[in-house]
Amino acid sequence: MVSNNKRFALLLAGFLMSFSLLAQNGIIRGKVTSKLTNDPIAFANVLEKKTGKGVTTDEEGKYEIAGLAPGLYDLAVSYIGYDEVAIYEIQVSNAKPAIVDVQMEEMAEQLTEVVIQASAFKKTEESPVSLRTIGVAEIQRNPGANRDISKVLQSLPGVVTPTSFRNDLIIRGGAPNENRFFLDDVEVPNINHFVTQGASGGPVGLVNVNFINEVDFFSGAFPANRGNVLSSVMNLRQRDGRDDRVGGTFMVGATDIGLTLEGPIGDKTTFLFSARRSSLQFLFKAIGLPFLPTYNDFQAKVKYRINPRNEITFIGLGAIDQFELNLEANETEEQQFILDQLPEAPQWNYVNGLVWKHFGQKGFWTFVLSRNMLNNESFKYRDNDNSNPDNLILDYTSQEIENKFRAERTIRSGKTKLNYGLSYEFVKYNTSTFNRIFTFSGPQTINFASEIDFSKYGFFAQASQQLLNDRLVLSLGVRSDANTYSPEMGQILEQLSPRFSLAYSVSERLSLNFNTGIYYQLPPYTLLGYRESGELINKTYGIDYIRNAQLVAGLEYNTAANSRFTVEAYYKKWNDYPFLLRDSIALANRGGDFGVIGNEPAIPLSDGRSYGLEFLFQQRPYKGFYGIAAYTLGWSEFQNKEGAFVPSAWDSRHILSLTMGKQFKRNWEVGINWRFQSGLPFTPFSDASALAINWDVNYRGVLDFDQLNTERRDAASTIDLRVDKRWFFNKWSLNLYFDVENVTGNAVGNNQLILDRPLDDNNKPIGGPIVINPQAPANQRRYALKTINDATGSAIPSLGIMVEW
Repeated sequence: MVSNNKRFALLLAGFLMSFSLLAQNGIIRGKVTSKLTNDPIAFANVLEKKTGKGVTTDEEGKYEIAGLAPGLYDLAVSYIGYDEVAIYEIQVSNAKPAIVDVQMEEMAEQLTEVVIQASAFKKTEESPVSLRTIGVAEIQRNPGANRDISKVLQSLPGVVTPTSFRNDLIIRGGAPNENRFFLDDVEVPNINHFVTQGASGGPVGLVNVNFINEVDFFSGAFPANRGNVLSSVMNLRQRDGRDDRVGGTFMVGATDIGLTLEGPIGDKTTFLFSARRSSLQFLFKAIGLPFLPTYNDFQAKVKYRINPRNEITFIGLGAIDQFELNLEANETEEQQFILDQLPEAPQWNYVNGLVWKHFGQKGFWTFVLSRNMLNNESFKYRDNDNSNPDNLILDYTSQEIENKFRAERTIRSGKTKLNYGLSYEFVKYNTSTFNRIFTFSGPQTINFASEIDFSKYGFFAQASQQLLNDRLVLSLGVRSDANTYSPEMGQILEQLSPRFSLAYSVSERLSLNFNTGIYYQLPPYTLLGYRESGELINKTYGIDYIRNAQLVAGLEYNTAANSRFTVEAYYKKWNDYPFLLRDSIALANRGGDFGVIGNEPAIPLSDGRSYGLEFLFQQRPYKGFYGIAAYTLGWSEFQNKEGAFVPSAWDSRHILSLTMGKQFKRNWEVGINWRFQSGLPFTPFSDASALAINWDVNYRGVLDFDQLNTERRDAASTIDLRVDKRWFFNKWSLNLYFDVENVTGNAVGNNQLILDRPLDDNNKPIGGPIVINPQAPANQRRYALKTINDATGSAIPSLGIMVEW
């Protein structure tokens, strides 16, 4: 027996020893090059901060740090004459090497030794304020976000949440249509499934987080090479596919199932490809929800390194979405309301792009050629009965097509950096619209077809200069855009867009930052293509670019513990915002819901303003702890039809968010997110809603825009939780996560009107509308109505598994 016990102990010890050896197979490797010329930097120092392991690059700039246990690591890369580079939270596993290519910038003054330590947080010459960088690890672990980039951004200051079930970006009081997205330099019109045409939001993110390396989010201080934007720019940088062998990631969760593959194609080419399909439709049907969303998406990246001076990258992103009704789920008043309102809405979109980078001795050229297309359809029948053509309420089809080219040059000489270039786009838009609506003035039928095409063009340049031993950095930029839609918009100097930034280092850790600029954006194509009696009526009304002037100033303090404090004050002023004539409100109040916005007559009349103060504390992982604390005090106002400034639909006075987590031993990680937002303004319903001739059009209330945004919703407080556990094996890894969104069941929603009918014992409405004045003339009869709230106030648990090999 003793002999057997000894034998078992030896076997167990051997197993544990072998597991320990397997657990040390992690590798970080890559190449260190000059950011401007792509030349390899030989003999650069590469240090892993946690373990203290360090290596130097070889003559080709390559390095490798081996023998690492799976986990998160930080790198510091330094070389004489170059600014030090710090890279945080690199995920290392035994399944594949972590490929970390590093680009270094030359110092303005050559030093004999390395004395500058890289900051844990990015700040560029062009954008010293209003820039936040988010790593892939932060996106993956964010509680309640379900790996959705837009929801992760809700933890940052200045971001308003319009409703709980959507991820629209409302930045510093601007509208959801004022944001722009770039994927490896290719512009992507939207990053969401079931996108709202004319805006940019939706309920589910489109981009596969497994592709992402880092996200730069600008809430102001936009660089000159990013145009047609008023509120935010999101630069998403993807990683390259692995170059040693084919591998992949399989993921299944409560909402979808997906597969990512990556690997080499020969010696010079790597690829990434993913496909994903939702499982929400099955879950929603099982729990009795009245709508069944189905989404599919595809994403690809192929990178071909022709030689050290040239590389070409292909980018592909697409989605196929279907929004169907579950007519069997019609038991409650809330279910029946949703079935009465929601249309069936098939939609698909794609973006394809080629990026060629050519490196020279003093800088590089970037050439971008891309095409994107959106196909959007919606149809709705009264009582969801399509057997009678007279029941048709909505029949909408539309396409937006953009073909784009951009060329830009980046060079640096000593303390001066210069970026300049030009852009061209050819746009096509078409629609066929039939829609029975009602307004404050009564029922209307919209019925028209339209098709337009035009060219857009622009130029930009930005110069940055370091002064006072690099303590002061100045940046001056300009761009201008025009198009052939109308003579007014074709005057390129009328859209001259200057911008200026300043950053002054008061001390090694404290800096004063400033930016001001004027920005222009084209109204949505839905508005440009709207017709009445065959005429482009908004063109006749002189619709023009929207103008926005911004001023931002702030302080930033970086600590020695990988954390920073920032405070920023901002002021934004809009001019020539489209004023919608049908409802007499600014277009800026629209966009936080499903459907289409801007498909109506408008004039460039409305002005707006927003201003506020933002506080941010951000902690990179330090002794296992990490977090973000943000507070915003802000105002957002646009003119009503009387010309007076009133709160906009996004005027949330107070926003407070706290996201924090802890990394424990044995690869456990726990995170929590708490968010508080004061109530958003809303417009009450008109008494005309109860008129039968109005209600019978499409079973909806009529808003009283004479009382635009005079009431407020209740404040919302939500808590999200997430727990991750990872196992690392010899050739593969397993990640199991449990995420609970909205633990407290609170939500942000809108008041809605429904028929007030008696209920049976099962709370199911009985009978049809109740006429409260049956003796009145037909055009004055009224229904009994009552108010409900459409907020989704339920905790949403999600269990997911991710396998990587």
